[in-house]
Amino acid sequence: MDDRLARPGRPGRHLGRQVIVAAVAVAVAAGALAGCGRADGGEPGVTDSQAPAVTMTVSPLATSPMTSPMPTTSPTAAATASSGPATQAPPGQPPTRPGSEPATPPVLRPGDSGTAVRALQQQLAAAGYWVGVPDGTYGLVTQQAVLALQKAAGLPRDGLAGTATRRALAAGTRPTAHSRAGRVLEVDLARQLVLVVKDGAVEQVLNTSTGTNAWYTVHGVRHLADTPKGTWTIFRQVDGVDHGTLGDLYRPKYFHTDGIAIHGYPQVPAYPASHGCVRLTNAAMDWMWSSGVAEIGTTVLVY
Repeated sequence: MDDRLARPGRPGRHLGRQVIVAAVAVAVAAGALAGCGRADGGEPGVTDSQAPAVTMTVSPLATSPMTSPMPTTSPTAAATASSGPATQAPPGQPPTRPGSEPATPPVLRPGDSGTAVRALQQQLAAAGYWVGVPDGTYGLVTQQAVLALQKAAGLPRDGLAGTATRRALAAGTRPTAHSRAGRVLEVDLARQLVLVVKDGAVEQVLNTSTGTNAWYTVHGVRHLADTPKGTWTIFRQVDGVDHGTLGDLYRPKYFHTDGIAIHGYPQVPAYPASHGCVRLTNAAMDWMWSSGVAEIGTTVLVY
């Protein structure tokens, strides 16, 4: 699990800033940390087929396909339409005849693969949702990108690319930055998103899970699992697994003296689930390190 007790004996700013979810250890053998290179500029990067398979619990809400009512026609017109020549359909879809409804695109979900998934990944990347390197496999990385899009669009957070999610993507849905100058990592608590911003422009959007704002007790002392709002700075980092009382933090970048960091974790659900830290997937944390967007001294804006 994560956070501020990751460094035993570290004094807290007050009695409450820690994560409530039970720790899930990050198993990393010496010299074999999960790692990939950059995901931009065509250089080596993480792909869904390379990312660790992790089961993520999300809200069971699903997006229902939306269809339009068929137009009312006379029997003669209907017969003429049904007997007309079939029109050319996109690859993978059945041909349609004049007057018939186009086939509803299938819902893409974790475990799917192929050209449709690769196209989805390319569209997500173009819209600024971090998806690693498009590889045609709908795995954890793609699921996280879809969750980020759904959060930005105010849609049910199910991680499935259904009709409403695709419409939001086609419409160019993308959150806007609060900062205006410099390199800033913005943590949007309401929407549970991390925005990578430069001079007011959002470059990447990632799904995150922050503090639950619930009380918990460690060694007889009560703490509040909150992610403190404000403007902070990354002042320390650990290139590996940082072991602590509440669990293991993967490649953490600390921005608050209560031991709160942006770090990798095996599970990043669609809702607040930490003791106060800002969770990303291990693959996304690898990208944070390799891309240079979260160096020591980088501003972290939490709102």
